[in-house]
Amino acid sequence: MLSVICPIYNEVKYIDVCIQSILLQDYPKEHLEVLFVDGMSQDGTRDIVGNYSKQYPFIHLLDNEKRIVPMAMNIGIKASKGDVIMRLDAHAQYPPNYFSVLTKALRFLAADNVGAACRTDVLNKTPKTLAIREVLSNRFGVGNSTFRLGVDKVLEVDTVPFGCWKRDVFDKYGVYDERLIRNQDIELNKRIVRGGGRIYIVPDTYCVYLARETFKELAKNNFGNGKWNILTVYYTKQIKSLSIRHFIPLLFLCSLVLPLFFSFFFPPFLYLSYFFLLLYLSVICGISLLVSIRKRLNAFYLFITFVFLHLSYGYGSLMGILSCICNGKNRL
Repeated sequence: MLSVICPIYNEVKYIDVCIQSILLQDYPKEHLEVLFVDGMSQDGTRDIVGNYSKQYPFIHLLDNEKRIVPMAMNIGIKASKGDVIMRLDAHAQYPPNYFSVLTKALRFLAADNVGAACRTDVLNKTPKTLAIREVLSNRFGVGNSTFRLGVDKVLEVDTVPFGCWKRDVFDKYGVYDERLIRNQDIELNKRIVRGGGRIYIVPDTYCVYLARETFKELAKNNFGNGKWNILTVYYTKQIKSLSIRHFIPLLFLCSLVLPLFFSFFFPPFLYLSYFFLLLYLSVICGISLLVSIRKRLNAFYLFITFVFLHLSYGYGSLMGILSCICNGKNRL
């Protein structure tokens, strides 16, 4: 029995694509339940899921009044009946062999968690959205994240997108940390690894993540990611809850801000800010031009996407630090 849990909230733009890909799975439906745990959506998402549940008895709608993902996952885990539990994201679609490949790999590898590469795409293809898609799949955009760059063989890794676990993994390592609005999957996976568990990424399937399609949405999402990198460490007291790549945008932003601050006391420090900014702009200009030529994409949109991605992520991390400092002072 496979229990699939999908946290949702106001996903009317994406939910139908997600459900259609679930219905096309080659996994036997008599051994499947799909639990959509909804944060009380107000955009029609609940009606869409409800209509599907009337047609397909293995689809269920559960309520998540607190509206955060770790709470949704824990509600789903508690309500699920499966021997294997899998997490999906409504912003994604899945090839027909996704469920079957991951459940077989879980058994064959005797793993604690198994996942696959997460390719990035967009619903609407325009010069801007195609540039966003490319940057979110580019090593300079997302670092050395294995699950975003893809693999050609089975690899043991520290985290995978979403996940597929044997049920007893949650008894052994605990459920989702409900304090974490972001990074809850990464934190759980790091906890599994620290406890001696094994996580694998397999090459035989993949999922397709449907990215945000405007610079505003991109910046908002990555600001939250950057902020919750810091808050994850703050709440878990575990720097190993994340990887070095998660802090690179913060270090870049600090290379601009700190010399600027110290220049008030020693003006020549201002040249350091100019140097790092010029170096960064030169590098991403060069990368944007090369990618635009190779992939026939708009160089300006590529450049702007890199800037929005890096700066919003780094700024989010900086605000996370300030938030932790304020929280610490309030406790005194």
